[in-house]
Amino acid sequence: MADYQTLLVDKNDGVTTITLNRPEKRNAMSPQLHREMYDCLNDLRYDKETRVIIITGAGESFCAGQDLKQYFIEMDSQPDRVRDEVREKSRQWRNEMLRKMPQPVIAKINGWVFGGGFTVVTGCDIAIAADDVQFGLSEVNFGHFPGGEVTIVLTEHLQPKHGLYYALTGKTMNAKEAERIGLITKAVPRADLDKEVMEIANNLKEKAPSALNAVKEAWYYTFYSNPEVAYEISGLISDKAKQAVGGRPGLQQFARKEYRPGLGSYKVEDKK
Repeated sequence: MADYQTLLVDKNDGVTTITLNRPEKRNAMSPQLHREMYDCLNDLRYDKETRVIIITGAGESFCAGQDLKQYFIEMDSQPDRVRDEVREKSRQWRNEMLRKMPQPVIAKINGWVFGGGFTVVTGCDIAIAADDVQFGLSEVNFGHFPGGEVTIVLTEHLQPKHGLYYALTGKTMNAKEAERIGLITKAVPRADLDKEVMEIANNLKEKAPSALNAVKEAWYYTFYSNPEVAYEISGLISDKAKQAVGGRPGLQQFARKEYRPGLGSYKVEDKK
């Protein structure tokens, strides 16, 4: 893969870990980071060796939102087409590409999450955080508000009274509270974070890729569609999954009471 200025990419036995690598800025997102995440995800979606993707942060933060200072430095002197390109890539990788990746994407939340960092968390399929991590929508404390994509994804993921409370007060929440209100999947002791995430990744990488992709497609299409459209789309995805490599043999094994979970197998004996 390409060399990146703001990312570290590590491939190991079917699991690719992307580390946001601006620890001196608490991994705040710069225009360069947006470009590189867009390019990195675009490459990985076609990488057959990558079965699971993990996103985490370098240092003490996961992602502290947008690096506004760097954004203005880099973008003020650029023509409109360049600014539009960065905005579009920023929106796409966080709000579309993560969900549309054929591989499951896990957020390994190792530290602070503020502002626009919420969109990285909500864009991932699974989000596991160390229990001492703090989350915050601090924009209102500076006379602003959680703009654009942040407000959109929070209204999708949180009940109004939960989302509004934190957006209006600017208060922080810990990972246990983030789990309670549905912002993340699970909070675990910091010492267990790596182990928990790798157990999930190892579980997922043993599943048929076509089945995992079908689950993601059906889930997100259903979530963002009206019931009638969702039902039709789910049927089409199901038909496609059955024809994919591993799909039809898996159903036949199930019918014969033989099940192959990943690379292992066992046989279910009839009880008479």
